[in-house]
Amino acid sequence: MIEKKQARLRRARKTRAKIAELKSVRLSVHRSNCHIYAQVISPCGSKVLASASSLEPDVRRGLPNGGTVDAAKAIGQLIAERAIKAGIEQVSFDRAGFQYHGRIKALAEAAREAGLKF
Repeated sequence: MIEKKQARLRRARKTRAKIAELKSVRLSVHRSNCHIYAQVISPCGSKVLASASSLEPDVRRGLPNGGTVDAAKAIGQLIAERAIKAGIEQVSFDRAGFQYHGRIKALAEAAREAGLKF
């Protein structure tokens, strides 16, 4: 039986291979029990163009806990603002093998509402 983390990483590898084939900017999301992180990565995969996480002091002041749906919404809005400021409007969403549900979904919807297209 495949372990849970190995299965997630396998799904992530498939998604990243497809995004690399398309040569598009990637919005990568990672979540842990306590925090959520988002990065906008260049098409070559070697440069981070924008990033946001629930560990940042400005975000932590407004939220009691970084591992909630409210924190994910705040990070989604923040990453969209930073990406648009960097001149990026169109991205491919890389959920890193996580299920599109809960915090991942909240982050994606907040980023879309803030003007990011994917």
